[in-house]
Amino acid sequence: MSGAEVTRRALLVVNKKARNGGLDLEAVKGVLRRGGIEPVDPPPGETDCKALIHAHAATCDMVILGGGDGTLNAAAQALTEAQLPLGILPLGTANDLARSLGLPADPLEAAEVIASVPARPIDLGCVNGHYFFNVASIGFSADLAGELTADLKRRLGTVGYAVAAFRLLRRSRPFTVYIEHDGTVETVRTIQVSVGNGRHYGGGMTVEENATVDDGLLNFYSLEVAHWWRLLALLPALRRGTQGKAADVRAFQTTEVVLRTKKPRPVNTDGELTTYTPAHVRVLRQAVQVHAPPPAAPTGRPSIFP
Repeated sequence: MSGAEVTRRALLVVNKKARNGGLDLEAVKGVLRRGGIEPVDPPPGETDCKALIHAHAATCDMVILGGGDGTLNAAAQALTEAQLPLGILPLGTANDLARSLGLPADPLEAAEVIASVPARPIDLGCVNGHYFFNVASIGFSADLAGELTADLKRRLGTVGYAVAAFRLLRRSRPFTVYIEHDGTVETVRTIQVSVGNGRHYGGGMTVEENATVDDGLLNFYSLEVAHWWRLLALLPALRRGTQGKAADVRAFQTTEVVLRTKKPRPVNTDGELTTYTPAHVRVLRQAVQVHAPPPAAPTGRPSIFP
């Protein structure tokens, strides 16, 4: 075999249903092999990434996941249990974790990062025992996750988020949330509550402009707007992560928060509906090792993306 001597074996799991999951992987595998990594394909028909990670934990040195944020979300707990470093091929629609980590959008360039950049620790969020990388939300964002079909994401990409949001926006109504954090309890009327571990989420939104996925903190915000059209006015700030400066947005940092509602409401974690309120959210420090560039000083959207 030409190139670097193979010293590591990597379980390579690709979500074929992801927006770019049909990518021909031969060039990617070539990059990995030249970097000293031998990719191990799962058995045909095996698609459960959690089961695959556990099954290969003793024979592989790392896990490479190809897909979007939903794929990564599904593997988060297994990665922590197996204690295997993670490499990411951004093949999904939004690839918010890849953006938060400053990873290149091109799969070949992402493979180069996996092969050449050491893994570094990042945090995870945990809500009711469900792990997440980017954000946990209730309200508008959770409703949007139910509205945004896989077909819509595949056909329209990130534009699909805007289409689904427009359909949902005028139906949204404020609801009551009881927020327990840092020894206080607050009662608010809100359209959306979000608790972010990373910086980016939702196909172009930013939890907080200076957030990082390894700072040991959760960034909370609540959109306490009187009318749905106010969300349109807040959209530029939501994209930049500066919404916490608005008078009708409550924002703070914490390491643990409990959210209660009058009736159970679904919780969206990284685009997947995984649990219901009451929601106990906490940060798990340095829970996963990920091959990614060293963290840079926050400057908004990573420059590696257009």
